[in-house]
Amino acid sequence: MPSSTTIKLNSGHEMPLVGFGLWKVNNETCADQVYNAIKAGYRCVDGACDYGNEVESGQGVARAIKDGLVKRSDLFLVSKLWNSFHDGPRVEPICKKQLKDWGLDYFDLYIMHFPISLKYVDPEVRYPPGFTDENGNVTPGKASIQETWTAMEKLVEGGLCRSIGVSNFRGVLLMDLLRYAKIRPATLQIEHHPYLMQEGLAKYAQDEGIAVTAYSSFGPQSFLEMDMQQAKDAALLLEHPAIKKIAEKHGKTPAQVLLRWATQRNVAVIPKSNNKDRLAQNLDVLGFDLEEGDMKEIKGMDKGLRFNDPLNVSSGIPLSVRLWYLC
Repeated sequence: MPSSTTIKLNSGHEMPLVGFGLWKVNNETCADQVYNAIKAGYRCVDGACDYGNEVESGQGVARAIKDGLVKRSDLFLVSKLWNSFHDGPRVEPICKKQLKDWGLDYFDLYIMHFPISLKYVDPEVRYPPGFTDENGNVTPGKASIQETWTAMEKLVEGGLCRSIGVSNFRGVLLMDLLRYAKIRPATLQIEHHPYLMQEGLAKYAQDEGIAVTAYSSFGPQSFLEMDMQQAKDAALLLEHPAIKKIAEKHGKTPAQVLLRWATQRNVAVIPKSNNKDRLAQNLDVLGFDLEEGDMKEIKGMDKGLRFNDPLNVSSGIPLSVRLWYLC
């Protein structure tokens, strides 16, 4: 049975179940990739300060609107607040800078990228700042999640964002946020694939009326180009015998099976591709259902294997920054 193509957020807005993700989309091709994704039918584009391609993303959106492919109101555009701008007074200025980079008046969704505050880096010094300060050190900031969230709520009140959400939160942090939030997070974005299902966290969020979005739906695939040993050691999900068997049974690609596994459980996905055929295939994941046995077989693949972990990238990140992964 075909699924709804959107999720109704607790903010009242509709978010597409399938979006186009901008992580690691290079600057040279980004505008074209965004334009082509919109032309292919994508209506959600998921970006971030840290991706370093917001100007080009906005150019792709502007060209699609100019060419009459869509109206702004047809699109659901997402960006994220980086760790270096968590201090309350820094939140609105950086959001306005990001909107200017995109060429927008508002974001449909603005997400706290990590529950980590880092020392402020002036955008005139380096932008995006990454994890290090102006001296090349990873220096924790002093802003609490509550301070940052309160400032994000003011973005909604000021019309700069229609919905706000969080990313990379564990259950205890999400539970604490809900105790003081005047505006509840509309979404939770997490690493989510058959090797890392985080079922308890996803269920808790959904039970609280918070939509869940999966990133890295293909597991280790996204991390191989980062020369990550954990990704090299893991069997590729796109080539996994169980996934390939299910794909062949349904006449679909392994990527479509992985994306449908998520969307069938009402988890949104944000894959990317610069290949026209794969763009279309990744979007076409709502018109078929996996069987109960398929879902059970995929569920048995869970290893609790997280790739987006600072320890996988650098051993020099201090415990105070890594702690959110360990709790």
